[in-house]
Amino acid sequence: MTQSRKVTLIGTGLMGVPMSRNLLKAGHQLTVWNRTIARAEPLAEDGARIATSEVDAVSGAEFVITMLSDGFASGALIEDRDIQAALSSGAVWIDMSSAKTEHARQQSELLKGLGFGHLDAPVSGGTKGAEAASLAIMVGGDAAVFDAARSVFEAMGRPVHVGPSGAGQLSKLANQTIVAVTISAVAEAMLLAEQGGANPAAVRAALKGGFADSVILQQHGERMTTGNFEPGGLTKFQVKDLNNTLDEAAALGLKLPATESVRDRFQHFIDAMDGGEKDHSGLYLELKARNGLPV
Repeated sequence: MTQSRKVTLIGTGLMGVPMSRNLLKAGHQLTVWNRTIARAEPLAEDGARIATSEVDAVSGAEFVITMLSDGFASGALIEDRDIQAALSSGAVWIDMSSAKTEHARQQSELLKGLGFGHLDAPVSGGTKGAEAASLAIMVGGDAAVFDAARSVFEAMGRPVHVGPSGAGQLSKLANQTIVAVTISAVAEAMLLAEQGGANPAAVRAALKGGFADSVILQQHGERMTTGNFEPGGLTKFQVKDLNNTLDEAAALGLKLPATESVRDRFQHFIDAMDGGEKDHSGLYLELKARNGLPV
């Protein structure tokens, strides 16, 4: 049976709410906090304690999870002196936000110097993975700290320790590169099938289990051809991740032409088509517009 741990989760957005519910289902004692408190309050019905402030949220926690927009947001909390003073002895900060690798390393060093643990642990799987507790969790940091946090991670998905601090975020950048380029390929395939007169749903069924099959083909391919672009993964966050990927590549002296090209298309979808708040499968709409088709 899983040992109950005192966990705080900060950031109860699209991903944070289902992640919180799964932590509660696993038997952990959960405190939640969100800047817009109304987004956290429904979790009280599931058994979570709703904190009154960030400082109240971290007080007494063995593990503090942040699921925020980026490393700047999580860093603002980690660098707050009042929050640092409220952290319990030996507490571990787990940043599950998607951030720059440099932020993860800086935050790890800061917390280590204060006597606390830190893991960078971004996820993949979107809201469906968060709801099903099947998230792919890529964890960077000290292996012993990872082992101590394993039961917390396993309540939300499948954790893998991928290396030292920053390696989790680097893995997420690799993941987002694959996701973005695959979304582009699936969009082109679905448009080709549809415009050529094939049934897109039947095409996806025919390809299932083959070499071209993927979660993106089945889930986002369906989104594209049914016109469902309610956000599971926001386009604006996809662009943020791709920009971070290209920054990291530049620092390593690398050129990633496919990543750069698809980043530009996502950016155009945001700037010219107001697509920032749509699901990232909405790149299909950018493709249709590029081909002079109604969107």
